[in-house]
Amino acid sequence: MSDPQRVVVLAHEKFPDRAKTATGVLKYADYDVVAVLDRDNPGTSAADHRRDLPDVPVVSSMADAPDADALLIGISPIGGAFDETWRDDVRTALERGCDLISGLHYFLTEDEEFVRLADEHGCDINDVRKPHDDLGVAQGKSADVDAEVVLTVGTDCSVGKMTATLELVEAARERGIDAGFIPTGQTGIMIAGWGNPVDRVVSDFTAGAVEEMILEKGDEHDVLFVEGQGSIVHPAYSAVTCGILHGSMADKLVLCHEATREAIHGYEEFALPDLSEYVSLYENLADPVHEADVVAGMLNTSHVDDDVEAAEAVDAFADELGVPAVDPVRFGSADLVDEVF
Repeated sequence: MSDPQRVVVLAHEKFPDRAKTATGVLKYADYDVVAVLDRDNPGTSAADHRRDLPDVPVVSSMADAPDADALLIGISPIGGAFDETWRDDVRTALERGCDLISGLHYFLTEDEEFVRLADEHGCDINDVRKPHDDLGVAQGKSADVDAEVVLTVGTDCSVGKMTATLELVEAARERGIDAGFIPTGQTGIMIAGWGNPVDRVVSDFTAGAVEEMILEKGDEHDVLFVEGQGSIVHPAYSAVTCGILHGSMADKLVLCHEATREAIHGYEEFALPDLSEYVSLYENLADPVHEADVVAGMLNTSHVDDDVEAAEAVDAFADELGVPAVDPVRFGSADLVDEVF
């Protein structure tokens, strides 16, 4: 087996709270992450900022990073744009012979300077958010697979759906359950090495892109955990959420929320509905296509410092939803596996 790819992760000014791609890769990917780029926190370690992250050095620029095979863009801003303040780091990486891995909506393979430098230095550019060409509409066949399908859904974007999904996959496998992971976003695709980036797919094909993955993996596993995106109440991203819900034809739903969140991220003029409303919102939306029940909740308590307060917040969340809940990072998710099945 070859050694894992040595990767530098770019997360300028967003690490760790607004760099979920960076933190997801650090926690779950098979890469050997040798440095994080963050001009705000050089000289620290990733573990200094979040206790569940590895001891990876934070440096201010690519010029200060150790030898690596690739530079991975670990930020996905609203709209997926490329920040021009990153250009020097990307240029330096290419000049050092590093490949590029990006999950932006801005495709680096269409940037003339980066394409030229990649050609000059023998580098590959991988835009993981670029969908393949032959996607089509859903055929309504996801429910035909042998596997049980579990989908994480959210009260908002960036509340921890991908983390919850991967923690459930790990907990299920530790219990001897044959579990598969269905990645639907750029970070999940980077971690799994495959998948369809549903938020970049033509809207008519969103459900079909999810169905394609369900049909590909549905007879290989006993359960499929599908990574959710956005939220059904989000003023910008609700279409993607609905496409995944209907395309996956999920049997069970796990509702994810961030403990201190009161308004839509990036759209703070929109307050979140009462948490209990989400259960009926998601179940009623799923029902005409395939009946699905919210069977568990996962609460992100990363902004709650005290463990006792975090545990109380989880209990209150469970009471409001009327289903069991955990913080999978802080307290583990093994106990919730029984509820999911």
